[in-house]
Amino acid sequence: MFRVCVDTGGTFTDCVVLDNAGNLSEFKSPSTPRDFSEGVINALTEAASAFSLTPDQFIQQIELIIHGTTAATNALITKKVARTALITTKGFRDIIEMRRSLKIDTHSMYEAFFPPYEPIVPRYLRFDIDEKTKYTGELVRPIDEKELYEVIEKLKQEKIEAVAICFINGYANPENEIKAAAICRSSLPDVFITSYSDILPKMGEYERESTCIINACLGPVVSRYMENLEKKLKSAGFNGLLLIMQANQYAQSVAAVTGKPAYLMGSGPAAAPAGAAFLGSVIGEQNFLTADMGGTTFDASLLSKGQVSLKSGVWLGDDRLGLKVVDVISIGAGGGSIAWIDSLGLLRIGPQSAGAEPGPACYGRGGTEPTVTDAAVVLGYIPVDYFWGGKLKLDSELARSAIMKVAEPFKMNIEQAAHAIFTTVNSNMSDGISEISTRKGHDVRDFSLLACGGGGALCGAFISDLLGTNNTIVPKFAASFCAWSMFSLDVGRDYLRSYLCTLGEANPDNINKLYEAMLEEALAEFKALKVAREDIVVEKSADVRYAGQFHELEINFPIGKVQKKDIEQMETEFHDKHKELFTFSLPWVPIEFHNLRLIAKVKSKKIDMPQIDKGTVDASGALKRKRTCYFNGGMVETPIYDGTRLKEGNRIDGHAVVEEPTTTVVIPPGFNCKVNSYGSYIIERSK
Repeated sequence: MFRVCVDTGGTFTDCVVLDNAGNLSEFKSPSTPRDFSEGVINALTEAASAFSLTPDQFIQQIELIIHGTTAATNALITKKVARTALITTKGFRDIIEMRRSLKIDTHSMYEAFFPPYEPIVPRYLRFDIDEKTKYTGELVRPIDEKELYEVIEKLKQEKIEAVAICFINGYANPENEIKAAAICRSSLPDVFITSYSDILPKMGEYERESTCIINACLGPVVSRYMENLEKKLKSAGFNGLLLIMQANQYAQSVAAVTGKPAYLMGSGPAAAPAGAAFLGSVIGEQNFLTADMGGTTFDASLLSKGQVSLKSGVWLGDDRLGLKVVDVISIGAGGGSIAWIDSLGLLRIGPQSAGAEPGPACYGRGGTEPTVTDAAVVLGYIPVDYFWGGKLKLDSELARSAIMKVAEPFKMNIEQAAHAIFTTVNSNMSDGISEISTRKGHDVRDFSLLACGGGGALCGAFISDLLGTNNTIVPKFAASFCAWSMFSLDVGRDYLRSYLCTLGEANPDNINKLYEAMLEEALAEFKALKVAREDIVVEKSADVRYAGQFHELEINFPIGKVQKKDIEQMETEFHDKHKELFTFSLPWVPIEFHNLRLIAKVKSKKIDMPQIDKGTVDASGALKRKRTCYFNGGMVETPIYDGTRLKEGNRIDGHAVVEEPTTTVVIPPGFNCKVNSYGSYIIERSK
């Protein structure tokens, strides 16, 4: 039997297979944007051939598939979402457009022109009805059913595919939301209906409304994708368990994520930090800056003391997702990112990408624009005859023709233009990492750079040099690291209830009742996975803040029922944590609860990290050939090593290149590379 993890990226679909003997194998297949499920099947077909099985024979022997998908992310970015309507409390239909006058993180203060915001739901499809619930949860006025049915008739006329129901105080008492949703589901059986009380009931009308709309508009898209994927797997004889990777670093059943597709935003990249934490526990490294460079985007995250950084709320373009997700920053800086010259005559990289279709010019599939991959081919870093293990022959002349579009305006030769593209994309990526490290008070010298993704090994040492990190670690299976990381995921989800009062006024009985309600919700979702209550691990925490503050800190409760002494202890912990993070505390200011959180999960069985054969410092046994590469301002003869022949303890001094079947490790001058017992590359500055 096999266990398989599949991660669909913008350019490639990665597949990592664990067999009965504990051996890991990685495979790649081009992603298929018109139908991403086809790329999943193609990746499984690649794996099947390696085990001398037909695709059906291989799929029938799979007991578990964990899948990270970009279906939701791509749909929202490209606005190819369902035609969606909003039903809200009378007087509040413009909340989604006003956005509480928040500064949008996705725009620079130096931009001369801000394009007008275009909400997912235009104003004429936002309907308000008469209902009233107080912030205390007291139901003052039930929904006006006659008015709701009139709205439903308009929805039918507009051929609406999804409806978001979000009433102003639905977090305190969801009765009106539940009733309105039930009526809509009965009257609109083919329409995806969602209410925010179904997702994550919390205070904050803008985040709730925006998240509810995102969840609704993605519902039909994700449902179609999951249905299509399950149908193809079932037709091949798959009888195992299919789990989907969520943005909160937990895997869940298809049924759970189909109802809450907002949790799929950033599905694949969210796995890498969890994998980094697991890898760090094995090799003894607690602090990582992950640099995941794929074909379309670059995703970065920070791990401090072995803990994955999470954040409540994230901007998706100009739309706000209020869920708690892994803190990953994404920029358009992948191998397929296109180089272009802006109106000021400056070289820019991305966010436009050649993607999987047609791909970079060197693929020979019709692409003509200069990309980062084309630049790497011109610089000699990527082999034209061993890309993707030799399965895809690259055309260096097509790459040079594309780079000429940058070289001519800047009056550079082709190699100089390619180097300018390569340097620019590395600078962009290092700036992205600074956003989550230096600008948040972390000293990058306390961290190792974990370079992963298809292009991470290519650029890792250059990024590390710009940042000044300790070293660069390129893990085994770097190109498919997100897929590999899914083996370390727990199955679960987080739950939340708003709870507004000071710590001194808090009633443990009321708190425990809310936690019991969240646990019941979790047990209902785990029922589909046939998980017993005794196998579920429960973690409780609370968002607390000084009275009058806008932002909260999350403080954990001990295991078991919450008692008065736990609340008293939380007060001390909050003061200490606030001082640690912000250098001061305010012990004379009352502390108040804002939200109660519960995580319910089933611990996964972690994989064993295979070790490679031992060798000596001498790596000459793995020397493959030599070719000219661009270093120190010119093309120089460079030793090329075969990564599959390297052994533990081998050392390579830069300049050099290591060729792996699915990635290329570049070691610049002034750096050296050592191979550890797990086949990972440790790149450091030479002393």
